[in-house]
Amino acid sequence: MRKHNSRSGVAIIGPGRLGQALGRLLAQSQVPISYIAARHLDRARQAVRFIGRGRPLALADPRLQRALVFLLTTSDSALAQVAEELAKQGSGKDVWRGKVVLHTCGSLPSAILRPLKLRGAAIGSLHPYQTIPSPRAGVRNLRGCFWGIEGDRRALQVARRWVKLLQGVAFAIHPTKKTLYHLSAFLVSPTLVTLMEQSTLLLRKAGVPLGISRPMLRQFVTETTKNFAEIGARSALTGPAVRGDWTTIRRHLAALRRAAPCFVPVYETLLQAMLRLAGRKAPRRLWADAR
Repeated sequence: MRKHNSRSGVAIIGPGRLGQALGRLLAQSQVPISYIAARHLDRARQAVRFIGRGRPLALADPRLQRALVFLLTTSDSALAQVAEELAKQGSGKDVWRGKVVLHTCGSLPSAILRPLKLRGAAIGSLHPYQTIPSPRAGVRNLRGCFWGIEGDRRALQVARRWVKLLQGVAFAIHPTKKTLYHLSAFLVSPTLVTLMEQSTLLLRKAGVPLGISRPMLRQFVTETTKNFAEIGARSALTGPAVRGDWTTIRRHLAALRRAAPCFVPVYETLLQAMLRLAGRKAPRRLWADAR
């Protein structure tokens, strides 16, 4: 890998799962990763080992000011405080002028970095619409994914360049819509995992071993998502709600009350959403029976 000047490189702040994965991919794409900073130096050293580049630093280390691009990959809850602390670093009115600061939080706009903008930095955000359960998983699935971006012009130039290096697709998201944007991801990732785990528990009670149920559900859900992408939600929707098979739905509810009563309200809510999507109405007696 070619050498780089530490005074024109990238500093990654708060290197968790996403920060480590993105740092490694950017380093592999010849982006000069100069510094990895964390509140605890051990965390920074660990991240450097995974990324393969950069010098580990504490968050308050003045050497951070040598970087030109700052990538904040902290949690949403820590971002405002980290931005405030960084903005206090360096002397001189325009110490941050010419620098770019990007954060990767999906639910917060770039305006959360305003303390840094007031000191001259260009600010922005880039968020991968992808699940990152571990740094290694992120290295595998961040390449080629979709990224929501917003912010100042110079910050967006950096964000688009990085997304292009990772063969991804960048799209603009309005800063006032970030919460809705992030909510959409929540509804299909951790929610899907929760539903699959509930299905696994029901399959176990039905006598299906875990070695069968997990790969079976993976195949089943993969085909479902493929159909959704290719033919749309309404055409991809299958099952008793689409057919108006109320007898089967009543059996579902009866079995669920016995096997997992706490999940009955979830089933009923999902059923109502399915019926709206399918353009069907359940008989009133169905909801009366459900009580």
